[in-house]
Amino acid sequence: MWSRNGLAQDVQEGSALNDRIDPRITRTVRAFEQAVVELASERPVSQITVAELADRAGVTRATFYNRYSTPLDPLIQVLHDDLERAHRREDEVRAQGGHSARELLRLATAGVADHVERFTDVYRNSLADPADSGVYEALVRHFGEYTLAFLARTEPAGVRGADRRVIAQFMAHGFAGAIKAWLGDPSVTKDDLVDAAVACAPAWWTSGSTPDAASQQRRSS
Repeated sequence: MWSRNGLAQDVQEGSALNDRIDPRITRTVRAFEQAVVELASERPVSQITVAELADRAGVTRATFYNRYSTPLDPLIQVLHDDLERAHRREDEVRAQGGHSARELLRLATAGVADHVERFTDVYRNSLADPADSGVYEALVRHFGEYTLAFLARTEPAGVRGADRRVIAQFMAHGFAGAIKAWLGDPSVTKDDLVDAAVACAPAWWTSGSTPDAASQQRRSS
């Protein structure tokens, strides 16, 4: 269960870099983000009205529309910021060196699983509502962008000549589908999810490939 104390802390961290010039704007953003997570933990975000979100945040509807279009917008921002924090931890471990590609994949997958656990009610409510596809689509989009970044960084030989956008969508829907299966089956543990995701990863992802000499030369030229 997502605690309000934990929510306040993570929302504050997620928004710390936003709107530094005007603290009032920062406080408003945090209020909206905390309020929307609380409400989305109770029912799907598609059933949340702007009026009740503004009321929970303690601001006006006009203030909401100054920044957002729908309650989904601040919710996606919270989820995105939390996922990015997990990836930054992954980057820190990668920079230390001494870890295989498989170990890094396990770390990244575990970080995503921790994120989903922090927002379990949000994801479960969203996946249970046919009208609420926005959260799942955002998760797919995030994994797609992550895959494209991975391909650009490692340039694995196993995918040369293939359309990277298609590869990214293939991987993204696979990871998101695994999370959906995990949330839909109480018998599946977080470790089960991580083990399955790593086992399904293609060889080019876990082989630890590095950019070839030609690619490095192109970058330096």
